[in-house]
Amino acid sequence: MIKNARVVTVDDFAEATTLVIPVIFDEGEALIADAIPDVLVGHEIPRTFSAAWCASHSLSDLAGSATMWSTFTGPAVMFVSLGGSYNRPENFRVAGATAAQRGEGGAIVFLLPTDGIEFPDDAAQALVEGALLGSYNYKLPDEERSFAVVALGAPLPSVADHDDVVEGVRRGVVIAEGVNWAKRLIDTPPNELSPKELAKHFAYHLGDDPNVQVEIWTESKVREERLGGLLGVGAGSAEPTRLVYAMYQPPFATAHVALVGKGITFDSGGLSIKSADGMTTMKTDMSGAAVVMAALSMVARLGLAVRVTAIAPLSENLSGGRATRPGDVLTIRNGMTIEVLNTDAEGRLVLADGLSLAVEANPDAIIDVATLTGAQAVALGDEVGALFASTDELAQLLLDASERSGEMLWRLPLVSTYEKHIDSDVADMKNIGKPGKAGAIVAALLLQRFTDGRPWAHLDIAGPGRADATRGYVTKGSTAFSARTIVEFLLHVASDGQDDWPDADAVASGDD
Repeated sequence: MIKNARVVTVDDFAEATTLVIPVIFDEGEALIADAIPDVLVGHEIPRTFSAAWCASHSLSDLAGSATMWSTFTGPAVMFVSLGGSYNRPENFRVAGATAAQRGEGGAIVFLLPTDGIEFPDDAAQALVEGALLGSYNYKLPDEERSFAVVALGAPLPSVADHDDVVEGVRRGVVIAEGVNWAKRLIDTPPNELSPKELAKHFAYHLGDDPNVQVEIWTESKVREERLGGLLGVGAGSAEPTRLVYAMYQPPFATAHVALVGKGITFDSGGLSIKSADGMTTMKTDMSGAAVVMAALSMVARLGLAVRVTAIAPLSENLSGGRATRPGDVLTIRNGMTIEVLNTDAEGRLVLADGLSLAVEANPDAIIDVATLTGAQAVALGDEVGALFASTDELAQLLLDASERSGEMLWRLPLVSTYEKHIDSDVADMKNIGKPGKAGAIVAALLLQRFTDGRPWAHLDIAGPGRADATRGYVTKGSTAFSARTIVEFLLHVASDGQDDWPDADAVASGDD
């Protein structure tokens, strides 16, 4: 797999095994930028390919479609489609994935003509993200391949464009490496990744990140801190619970965002046990925890001027002799009580503790991430995540970030009249609503009760958190969906501050 990328010059063509040339389409013809050399490795490179030629060579206006010219000596030449424009980052991601997946040999060089690109840094970032994400392979982690970008202009790229490409490649590498790290954790078999082991992985990875401090709370500390939801979910497992509390605190931070991620390293459903088929992918139920820790790490490595607190409650949900029973009542850190009527609705129990801790950190906004409900997947499938938000401003910022990242989110409503679905006769609330009725919304409404009225967003990624087959740069298996969206959101926050969402104290007091 490809683990890194760099910017090189035309003098480095000799090292390449595949040279990749992007094309754009206009009225069925493929157009090649003037900045691309007329002759490459013995091939004369035309400026256009006819519609008939493209059709016969499987090259089309579908981004990522490609055709290959091979040679007996020297590198192959690949032509890859960017669709109809140089200014759609998502198409660069797909093209990068095609280059990585179909490129011959171990050294792929992508020729990037900067003259027609409005934001060369965004294009280079997306290109590198696609190449590195699309080359991910859990079974071949040590396979070494390289990916390089050549910034071209007619006759030469400007200094500003070249510098933008260098910066974009840097960002793309940091983001793709962070996402692939999270994917590798999520794909790890559950017998190798208990809550204790996952906490160690988080601490080790974040240990060298600048301005980051990490705390691991053992089960005795979790009990001391009164995290009743986390303890209740983990009670049936021989593996002790953990909580990872990470803080990125750079100088001159413009805002503070808290991230909370669900970390169920395996979910059997507890005493409300799942079917055998229903358990086969439940090692991925710690995706939310991996996402928020990866996001914090990426932000630290990018050096963003935004403070981030990431909280990951970790446990196994099993059915041992001490397991929580349907009808038990758990007391969350903030003192609220939850009647557990279905032990397979456990994610909201650990998130309630995590959100309570997040409130105490006094952030400007809170975002939680979880593979939370099957209802989300029923509603939106396996390519679109559900977004719930307490303010329109925060929702719009996340929707804008998802558009930039290529991770699709759809906002669902927090229907206040559905609050009655979780009324309990013996506790402040129960952990399930009406069977088959608004399951994702009701779960979000329960979580909102633990946010103290602060600007808050909930990302339910149960569907898109895992891919059954490779789609472009989204490889089969874990996806770490929403990690890139969160980083895009934090990039915006770092540059523009939190002016786009209401003051947390104003929202809490009802002034908004």
